[in-house]
Amino acid sequence: MPRVFVQGSPADRYPRYAPESGRGALRRITEVGEEVLHKPCRDVTEFGPDLAALIDDMFRTMYVAEGAGLAANQVGVDLRLFVYDCPDDEGIRHVGHIVNPVLESLAVVGRRLIDEGEGCLSVPGAVMAVPRLDRAVVRGQDKDGNPLVIRGTGYFARCLAHETDHTHGYIYLDRLSKREKKAALRQMADRRDEVFARRSERAEELSRY
Repeated sequence: MPRVFVQGSPADRYPRYAPESGRGALRRITEVGEEVLHKPCRDVTEFGPDLAALIDDMFRTMYVAEGAGLAANQVGVDLRLFVYDCPDDEGIRHVGHIVNPVLESLAVVGRRLIDEGEGCLSVPGAVMAVPRLDRAVVRGQDKDGNPLVIRGTGYFARCLAHETDHTHGYIYLDRLSKREKKAALRQMADRRDEVFARRSERAEELSRY
């Protein structure tokens, strides 16, 4: 079994960081409460160098923040797009991007609902248990407009569902009870400074790559 899948296809080897990140610039990550995170994003209709440059920036920003995925509205751009570099529960690494993602509806029968800890780069420092299906299939396009299908299991399935939610204007706090949401926001208040200090260190580390 290959240990890495790039854009849904097996690869013999892959660098520590996606090559896109080396071309990208660091962007500010939006935080819960900012309007762009809480409204549906626009479909991508123009494919070209501007979209490719945005993807480059998103990869670099994701790595600096030590994330497994990052949606465009998390860097303030209301387009339906996300990038990812995420392992599944078997330790297989999945790297890529998807434009105009659509999460397929999977029958719950025969699928496990996993209630595990989930965080978000736009809710820095907070981790809460969120139920997600253990499998996900996302259909969309690549940066050139070609059809793309990404399949994930376990933690990677969680990532695909989480990032697709972002493109619809939802964050994982929207899946929590009011009490749980308040607890998450308290965690964020307590840990935010620590998270941002770590991001500053990572920005310095990645500048050498």
